[in-house]
Amino acid sequence: MNKNLAIIGLMFLLPYFGFAQDFTDALRISNTRIEGSARAGGMGNAFGALGGDFTSVSINPAGLGIYRSGEFALTPYFGRTDADATYLGSQMNDYKYNLRFSNLNYVGTIRTGNQGESGLVGINFGVGVNRLNDFNAKMMVQGARANSSFMDYIAENANWNDWSEFYEELAWKTDMLLLDQQNDEYYHDIMDAGYGQSQRKSYSYNGALDEYTFGVGLNFGHRFYLGATLGITDLYFKEYTVLREWDAQNNIPYFNDFSFGTSLRTSGTGYNFKLGAIFRPVDVVRLGVAVHTPTFYSLRDNFETWMESSITYNDGTENYRQNSPFLDYEYNLETPFKAVVSGAVILAKKGLVSLDYEYLNYGKARLKDDSYGDEFINQNNDIAELFRATGNIRLGGEYRLTDMFSVRAGFEHYPSAYKANAFGVSQPNAENQYNVYSAGFGYKSGGFFMDLAYRYAVNSEYNYLYPAPLTADYPVPSMAKFDRSTNKVMLTLGFRF
Repeated sequence: MNKNLAIIGLMFLLPYFGFAQDFTDALRISNTRIEGSARAGGMGNAFGALGGDFTSVSINPAGLGIYRSGEFALTPYFGRTDADATYLGSQMNDYKYNLRFSNLNYVGTIRTGNQGESGLVGINFGVGVNRLNDFNAKMMVQGARANSSFMDYIAENANWNDWSEFYEELAWKTDMLLLDQQNDEYYHDIMDAGYGQSQRKSYSYNGALDEYTFGVGLNFGHRFYLGATLGITDLYFKEYTVLREWDAQNNIPYFNDFSFGTSLRTSGTGYNFKLGAIFRPVDVVRLGVAVHTPTFYSLRDNFETWMESSITYNDGTENYRQNSPFLDYEYNLETPFKAVVSGAVILAKKGLVSLDYEYLNYGKARLKDDSYGDEFINQNNDIAELFRATGNIRLGGEYRLTDMFSVRAGFEHYPSAYKANAFGVSQPNAENQYNVYSAGFGYKSGGFFMDLAYRYAVNSEYNYLYPAPLTADYPVPSMAKFDRSTNKVMLTLGFRF
């Protein structure tokens, strides 16, 4: 088998197999989907031309200039993420509840004394935090009568003299990896018996990506608005997985079961700059444009693995457990540049419709400067080969029922970052888009306001439970399909002064 084709078996979001930083880190951190206030969340976060909401500051900083008064607001949310997994003809479901904050902000206004229709009439400044990604989720997949094993990958690496204390060493010390001294070849009991074992894998994800924003917005004659922000991002991601294989049919000599666990924690900070403008050519139309520099991250990975096994010999059963060393690894990441164009129409002061188009090229993400002087040339070439440019769409509307009550709805579409073809083969995840459907309402009285939003997000992805070996000596693993959905309720409480 051509190795370049076989490598595609590694290209399905398998961050812990080979803890070295790769395209997985680049995609996870670059693929942001903003969640700030409940008003914006209920309108599909289509706020690039609207402004007047702190969520807009992370999309188009000129939105800060549209504020006419000061503001303090915070947004907690409660949600549940479900994952339906299909593997080897079997289905499983897992889920996780989350209670977090997606937004906290303060906006202040400075009057210039010029209240005419031209010149600078207002300067606003804001500080706050918006959530850019929520990683919290749980998944579980299980199947019977497998036609391959994680141990195929381990045995192949050992036969290539690719020996790691995080993988092959653990399998060797737990008696899962064996050596045929006569043929000088590593093997394992599962393959010798022709497979047929059961498999289960659990995934647990925790963490979030938040952006702390410091911005200023300028109002020129209530027609033209400029804004700029400094964003400081805070990343925390933790993944814990356990893969178990066992002989449910009792057909494999010696082998009873093994479990292989991984723990990966990524943390760090980044910074970026945003510039934006909003123009009102007529009272009912707003047009917006914004550019986001790459976010420049300094990151640290902590990684470890463990393995347990149960083997029945002629003289009895032995249970083994081995732990890997603890790896601490530092590196840098540069996410892609973004451009946002937006438009909004105000409908007779009773409602509005707003649309954002956000462009970025995931293939431009770059890993840099690791702890050991690695320039990541091969990894960055993989990123450029595997990922493409996309156009994200956010659409929202609002209708004012009375002076105090409004209703809202929205839709967000995030195409897959994967190219249809890469490394000479088609990519199953190329069509796995991420869509969000939202609705909400708002209430305001005097300086107090309250917004409530419901958001339903869906996406699917294909994934291997473990890497595919790179030669034809071993069978290609089956893939699992994960259908994920998130139900989320957001509540914003705020005051204007």
